[in-house]
Amino acid sequence: MRAAVRTAAAAATALALLLTGCGGGGDGRADGRITIRFQSLAWQKESVDANKQLVKEWNASHPDVRVQYVQGSWDSVHDQLLTSFEGDEAPDVIHDASDDLADFAYGGYLADLRTLLPGRLTADIPQRSWRTSTFDGGVYGVPFLQEPRVLIANTKILKASGVRIPTPEKPWSWTEFGQVTKELTGKGRYGVAWPLKEPVSVTLNLGLSAGGELFHRGADGKVTLAMDDGDLVVPRTIHDQVNTDQSAARTALGMGGGDTLPGLFGGKYAMVPLGFSYRQQVVEQAPKGFEWTVLPAPAGSAGPAQGVSPQTLSVAEDSPHKKEAVEFIDFLLRPANMVRLAKGDWMLPTGKEALADPSLHTSDRGWATGVALAGALRSAPAQSVRGYPEWKDKVATPAYQEYYSGAIDAAELRKRLVEDGNRVLARYQR
Repeated sequence: MRAAVRTAAAAATALALLLTGCGGGGDGRADGRITIRFQSLAWQKESVDANKQLVKEWNASHPDVRVQYVQGSWDSVHDQLLTSFEGDEAPDVIHDASDDLADFAYGGYLADLRTLLPGRLTADIPQRSWRTSTFDGGVYGVPFLQEPRVLIANTKILKASGVRIPTPEKPWSWTEFGQVTKELTGKGRYGVAWPLKEPVSVTLNLGLSAGGELFHRGADGKVTLAMDDGDLVVPRTIHDQVNTDQSAARTALGMGGGDTLPGLFGGKYAMVPLGFSYRQQVVEQAPKGFEWTVLPAPAGSAGPAQGVSPQTLSVAEDSPHKKEAVEFIDFLLRPANMVRLAKGDWMLPTGKEALADPSLHTSDRGWATGVALAGALRSAPAQSVRGYPEWKDKVATPAYQEYYSGAIDAAELRKRLVEDGNRVLARYQR
């Protein structure tokens, strides 16, 4: 799910659903035609325009199956979907993110797509992406957009410093990254700013590069938490940058990603780790003459591996038109259309054919760097763990925040994440 600020409010979403006549209990027919409702979470103008245009193209070429576009909001999607499922008012085609699907999949609200998906689509999207939407053997969403976390850097500061510029083929190690941020730190400037208002997914996803797993599934299918040295590489790096080296801005710890951009533009931070899609905000907001570049995130013992939670398209279990809904998804995700959606959201497509599109392999605005990292993206560590949302909110978020600020040490971090965390997970696995 994108970390950028969402502008649509929950009330607007509810009103939109009412105005569009959302009512999953009927057969979806109007004027003798089948009508399927597609709830999109696109929020940027380019993305909304691309989605609406594709709906228009579908409707023009499929007179017997009309798609109705429904605008949703990332801010409220989980609660809104839960309400619509329980009220038998769910849209037929549901746009969401893979890390939000587990409860809906296990709850029986989403259709298992294994027998419905066309072979073209299943073959085009890699298995590593399908694993992000697979729960208990069933496939409950089609992963179609993804984004690696990258370093967006001030080019002038990098060049003036003389540090080695990393490439996807030869990224910085986590140790080298710590050294580089010290070298980039100077009077009135920090080498890096970590926007960690929401620290858990950032830490876990980047931790895969160091071999961190944290969540371990046993032969009985139950998940427990265990923290080894690999799980501490990323947290310790950030902790030391903030508290020991003073090469990372302490004030950024409570920020969202977009909050750090003025400091990047003004030379207060040399680099900021952000999701790939933040490039759009850089293009739109950077002052004239600002020079920037996209660098790969540091790599560890597992190379440049990162966890991701792709955006997904699912079908409601109660939809009376599952076949037509999947046909529409297949249309949306034809390679050329997937490229259009990816560009509209400034993200990467999951499909192999779309990812090979020459327009995504340009060095302009860092597209080629992102594409080079696509093969290293993996399912986020806690993707299918029941109880993860509670663990994240009640245990992990405050624990990481206190550790990064220097309020607790690594031993206390481990105790909270593992001991307190296992008590949370146990309640969901009885």
